[in-house]
Amino acid sequence: MTGTGTLVSRFKIELLGQLVAAVSGALLLVSLARFLEPEAYGLLFLSISIFTILMVATKLGIGRSAGRYLSEYKDTDPAQIQHIILTSLLLNLSTVVVVGLGLLLGYRLLAELLGEPELAPLLALGVLYVVFGTLTKYVRLVLQGFEAIESAAAIHAIDRGGRLLFAIGLVLLGYGSIGALGGYILSYVVATLVGLAWIYSRYYRPFRRDVPIESGLRRRIAEYTLPLTATSTANVIEKQVDTVLVGFFLTPVAVSYYVISKQIVEFVEKPATALGFTLSPTLGAEKADDNLDHARDIIEVALEKSLLLYIPAAAGLIVVAEPTVLHLFGEKYADAIPVLQILGIYTVFRVITNTVGHGLDFMGRARERAIVKGITAALNFVLNILLIPRIGVVGAAIATVSTYGLFTVANLYLVHTELGLRTGYLLKQFVLISSITLVMSAIVFFSLAYVSGLLTLLSVIAFGTFVWGTLSISVGLLSSREIRSLY
Repeated sequence: MTGTGTLVSRFKIELLGQLVAAVSGALLLVSLARFLEPEAYGLLFLSISIFTILMVATKLGIGRSAGRYLSEYKDTDPAQIQHIILTSLLLNLSTVVVVGLGLLLGYRLLAELLGEPELAPLLALGVLYVVFGTLTKYVRLVLQGFEAIESAAAIHAIDRGGRLLFAIGLVLLGYGSIGALGGYILSYVVATLVGLAWIYSRYYRPFRRDVPIESGLRRRIAEYTLPLTATSTANVIEKQVDTVLVGFFLTPVAVSYYVISKQIVEFVEKPATALGFTLSPTLGAEKADDNLDHARDIIEVALEKSLLLYIPAAAGLIVVAEPTVLHLFGEKYADAIPVLQILGIYTVFRVITNTVGHGLDFMGRARERAIVKGITAALNFVLNILLIPRIGVVGAAIATVSTYGLFTVANLYLVHTELGLRTGYLLKQFVLISSITLVMSAIVFFSLAYVSGLLTLLSVIAFGTFVWGTLSISVGLLSSREIRSLY
């Protein structure tokens, strides 16, 4: 049984990695928005959305499947670790080669189909983005399977910190959006090489034995990629196809408004991402040991603390959306304000799913998640086609929030059927958190009258955080001991 102290320690390390990624990502986000024109910014992230969709075919759930079986076999039969790593890596390399060649041969045609010929050079360079982006993700998931959260966090920090260094450096040298994309690729290359070397020296070579692979193990690894691929495909479609459709129906400038808003949301949700990444393999191990009550306690505490942080954070994001966009990115991105306000609700849904979703994969419920995700992704696609031409970029945000909300409810239901959550207890906590949020939001809203620049905006946010913390402690949702334990 994995103790709470161990989980907290792992969470702190992963959170540190995510915070490095968040801070470097925020600096990169603001810098690129300042250094590039909205059209160039939109083209850059439109190409990245396309690469992310293509990477569904390179990942195919292989890394997650490897992580699932590594978490199971590392204690029960360590001699099979070498076979799991080698099998999954060869599978991933084969998919990378196929998709990379396809993009290299068809990048011009793809740019023409989207009606954006300026995309062609970005798509050509994107072959390297697809290859090394896939391998970086594979490395992270393999390390997660070993519960080596510290190592996985280090790889994440190297990747995201490298983006800031390389991308901004190449943009300042005058290479524009091509340079920014090149910076992303260089950071992936470094993270991949470091990660593969670490896995080989720490986990592959020490467990290498003259032992044949267990009968049927390769087949099981490959088969489990199917529901994981279905889930990840639907997830990527739901998260990225809206950006592509905005570019198709509208303009690269509209893409920049949408991407700016989604990136702010992704920055805010980093701690929940760290928590979900940390808990997932542990939940799988607890289920394998039949410690369902302990797994339920872990999930309930994680949900409570995540909602305590993120319901107020989402409300605050909605309230301060206008001054945040104007003071960080400038007047030229003012049309992103309503998009950001709508996506504030999306933040809460993302946090819940990040907390419980991948744990379901490790508990063997990937198939059910895949079915639900496929349905909501298809609905999201239809809503985007219906709403974007009629109400513009705001329509993409509405489609995203509504369909992801359905997926979140389904994830909670699956966790409940697996572990038997105490719904009455969680509902009571939700009511308390919502009450705190209402008071905090009202105070922040009236304080906005004193905002005249970035410094005063940060002061209002800090004051709102103080109010949240004080109220949370006063009603017993948070203790000073818990706050100190994070340091």
